[in-house]
Amino acid sequence: MIFVLLAAGASGAKAVENVGEAIAGEVRAVFEKCRTAVVKIEAVDEHGALAGTGFFVDPNGTLYTSFTIGGDTHDITVWIDGQKIPAERLLSDSRSGIAILKIDRQTPFLMLGKSSELGVASPVMVLGYPMDLPLTPAFGLVGGFDVKYLGHFFSTAHIRANVPVQRGEGGAPLLNLHGEVIGVLISSLEDNSSGGFALPIEAAEKVRRDFLRFGEVRPGWLGVVVAAAEKEGVQVADFAGDAPAQKAGVRRGDILTQVGVTQIKSTEDVLNASFYLTAGDEVPITVLRDGKSIAFKVESSAHPNAPRATEQALSPRKPRAMSLTTEK
Repeated sequence: MIFVLLAAGASGAKAVENVGEAIAGEVRAVFEKCRTAVVKIEAVDEHGALAGTGFFVDPNGTLYTSFTIGGDTHDITVWIDGQKIPAERLLSDSRSGIAILKIDRQTPFLMLGKSSELGVASPVMVLGYPMDLPLTPAFGLVGGFDVKYLGHFFSTAHIRANVPVQRGEGGAPLLNLHGEVIGVLISSLEDNSSGGFALPIEAAEKVRRDFLRFGEVRPGWLGVVVAAAEKEGVQVADFAGDAPAQKAGVRRGDILTQVGVTQIKSTEDVLNASFYLTAGDEVPITVLRDGKSIAFKVESSAHPNAPRATEQALSPRKPRAMSLTTEK
């Protein structure tokens, strides 16, 4: 690319300038389209006043934010149209790192996209309220999809966005260039502001669906202990406790090929699929045994180690990443 630009001379430089202007135009268009549905949130915890970001996902005042600002806090308010509106906490879930709030008002809202359509280097944006500054857009690229960071595991794969992020932007929407939400920003990379991790919007919606069905989050559990198979794939190595999968007929040594709608090719795939399980729901599982494909229906049970939605203690599997909440 550099060689082509050098050879092309001024015409190449002009082409790059045109591309930059086109990207800037798309960013401005998304900013104008989405800005009214993104809000500043203030709250108080045991250390004092906090500020973060949130965004509306329906016309009835329901919004997502990060657990840090909407979880173990009180006196939560939302700035909208120059007014501070009291917010009710519907749910906070330390496992996913988000909270769901509601204000008593009709609101603009953001459309939801699909994080599954992203790839490495896909363009993305963040709209947030850094520090005590106005709503600010930031542009960058998807750096990867990670299940662990600094040796600590996420509850499911997170989007690593190489987008400049600052304190106060926790809970901000991660957007594609259609202006659709594809993630919720929950933490930054350790000790710098060069990027952050976002919970995929599908994972956030799983949490909200549980709330709408049961009034709480109900993480499911199959009780399967897995390991990489000798040749390829993922093998059932053991079962934990009173494992639902074992009751349904899955055996040690079976090769997992599908859990729910997720095709299993690595142990990370099992982690991702497990996040979307809901206790009490029937889950289709497919395994290879002696070269034959066998399908099972397994009733997922409540995860024995999952914190309930009303608990505010941080999950022991939460990655050690910098908070994006501003102390006022």
